[in-house]
Amino acid sequence: MKIPLATRDGVAPSCVSLPAGSWPTMLDFVLQRFAAIDESEWRRRMAALELVDEFGVPVTPERRYQPHIRLYYYRSLAHEPRISFDEVLLFQDEHLVVAHKPHFLPVTAGGQYVQEVLQVRLKRRLKIDTLQPIHRIDRETAGVVVFCVQAHERDAYHALFRQHAVQKTYQAIAPWSAELNFPQRRHSRIVQGEPFFLQREAQGAPNALTEVDVLEVQGARARYRLLPHTGQKHQLRVHMAALGLALENDPFYPEVRRAQGESDDWNRPLQLLAKSIAFVDPVTGQQRHFESPQELRL
Repeated sequence: MKIPLATRDGVAPSCVSLPAGSWPTMLDFVLQRFAAIDESEWRRRMAALELVDEFGVPVTPERRYQPHIRLYYYRSLAHEPRISFDEVLLFQDEHLVVAHKPHFLPVTAGGQYVQEVLQVRLKRRLKIDTLQPIHRIDRETAGVVVFCVQAHERDAYHALFRQHAVQKTYQAIAPWSAELNFPQRRHSRIVQGEPFFLQREAQGAPNALTEVDVLEVQGARARYRLLPHTGQKHQLRVHMAALGLALENDPFYPEVRRAQGESDDWNRPLQLLAKSIAFVDPVTGQQRHFESPQELRL
C-alpha cells in the first residue's frame, strides 16, 4: 500500500489504525490517543496538512471519527539531543548499505529517538529514502548493521534470518570463570520478563541457542566470542547472565541497575560488539562478509 505522506528529513511518517469507538471527531481521538501532545499542536499539524488518512485526504479538526482506517502523521520531539558518536559506512552498492553502529545509537526511530537513529542518519547522508534494516541490534550494542536499498528485495533478505541462513559473530567482555568448560552451548527458552523491557529464561521448548567460547583471559575478566544461532530479543545478554557471566556494564542483566528515564553513562558502554555478519546474497548470489573495525579490549 502506498504511504500518502513523503519521508521528511529522513523520517518516514508514522501510522495509527483507528479502532471502533465513539469519539465525535478525529481530533477527539488523537487527543486521547496521544495525550502528551497539546491540542494546539494537533490543530497546527492539521492546518499544515501533516495528518492525512490512508487515501491521502487531510484530516481536519471537525472531521467526524471514522473507524477502521489508518491515519498517517509525522512524529517530532520538542528537543532531541545529539548522540555524540558517529556511525561508520562500511559498504554500499545498489542492493545493500552496511554500517558500523556505535554504542547508544538506536537502529530505528522509537520512543525518545526520531532523528538520532542509524537509519535516519544514513538516509540523510546517502539520500536514500527507501533504506530499511534487514536485522536489528540493541541500542546499547555496537557493531555491524545491514540495510536493504530496494523495497522489492527486502523480503528476500529477511528470509535469510527466518531460515537461519546468516552467520553472526559477536565479541563480549565479562567475568572469567575457570569452573566452566568452553566452548559452551546455551540452549534454552527465552520469554518476556518483568518489567516489560526485560527477557528471561523459562521452562519449555528451547527457542534460543548461543555458542560461547573464550578469546582471551586477563585476570578476573575475559573476552568471549558469541555465536547466536537464533535471534531472540536480548538473547546474548540473557544467556551470558544465566551462565554467571553477565556482560560488563550491562544496565539490565542480571538485574536492572538503571532507573527508567535515567540518562546513559557514555563512559560505560555495554561491552558487546556485533563483530561480523556473513551470508549468501539471495539477490546477487555473492558470498557477503562484513566486519566491524572496532575491537573490544580487556
